[in-house]
Amino acid sequence: MLTDTHSHIYAEEFDTDRDEVVARAEQAGIGLILLPAIDKESYDRQETLASSRPNLFRQMMGLHPTSVGENFEQELALAHDLLFASPDKYIGIGEVGLDFYWDTTYSRQQIEALELQTGWAQELDKPIVLHLRNGKDGSADTDAYAEVFRLLEHCAYRGRGIMHCFSGTMADAEHATESGFLIGIGGSLTYKKSTLPDIVRALPLDSIVLETDSPYLAPVPYRGRRNEPAYITYVADKLAEIKGLTTAEVIRQTTENAKKLFCL
Repeated sequence: MLTDTHSHIYAEEFDTDRDEVVARAEQAGIGLILLPAIDKESYDRQETLASSRPNLFRQMMGLHPTSVGENFEQELALAHDLLFASPDKYIGIGEVGLDFYWDTTYSRQQIEALELQTGWAQELDKPIVLHLRNGKDGSADTDAYAEVFRLLEHCAYRGRGIMHCFSGTMADAEHATESGFLIGIGGSLTYKKSTLPDIVRALPLDSIVLETDSPYLAPVPYRGRRNEPAYITYVADKLAEIKGLTTAEVIRQTTENAKKLFCL
């Protein structure tokens, strides 16, 4: 059974054919689809989808870093209230993190929001799913991975989680796994200029989970089109090729990794 650990198929991009997308996912052998939150605009959509098929979907709660703005405190208050009112409903805190790629206007607020949500994860003993994206300039000031490692150390975080859509260096991957995090691998693994093949080749399979980030980052041969959970099979096949394993071995271990992390 395949597990897509990161999918936004509650998003409006799927409003016209969501049932068909879900059917294709199940036909592809996907038995679990994990739904990270974004912000207040996503919470009702996520809840509606998750409640329609509770055996297939699991929810997370959190404020996405690119949704951190002037009203981030109100956004965080809403996420907190939903999470703590029904903590058993949510398997993790996510997706949260730091994104310095397009804009650093609210970088301080992003760090503040992440520190607060990391506290929620520790208080509720739930894994945290991190979205990390470095600045386009490549400077040390916009190194999201270095900043999150500093934050986790400052918070004395002793939890667990996923570094979703991993785009860091080999050193970042090693630091992450040593800190108790799994590495989320999606469609980027199949891209011609991707650095991920060298990184996953060096990582043990028990430190990797598969994801799509639907509707984003579709794998080859669908690159540039809307992504969907069924396409995770291309990621599994590519990972198996890189590591010299069978696809069945990759599916079995990555699903076991996800279930262990989220206590599923």
